[in-house]
Amino acid sequence: MRFLIRAKIPTEAGNLMVRDPNLLSKLETYINKVKAEATYFFEADGNRVAAFIVDIQSADQIPVLVEPLFSGMGAHVELHPVMSLDDLKKGIPQAVVEVNSYRN
Repeated sequence: MRFLIRAKIPTEAGNLMVRDPNLLSKLETYINKVKAEATYFFEADGNRVAAFIVDIQSADQIPVLVEPLFSGMGAHVELHPVMSLDDLKKGIPQAVVEVNSYRN
């Protein structure tokens, strides 16, 4: 199942990170290790944020995915299941059937 991993990096931790000459290679190593399908960087609420789309097959993968962000970046980490448009196209008809079954 696809998940969005959102790592919000507090300002002080982020300031230290950008001074690290190995920052980009560390990010690339993490991205390759977790096999991120997509990666984005942006600002939210005045903090640096990194977002990674990953495929999680089982819950035991979660520590491997998030611990480097907690301990390596001092990030506040969130995981959110996400859908593609194709997933939504498959799911909506099933949801309509479920909703209609509760109405009857």
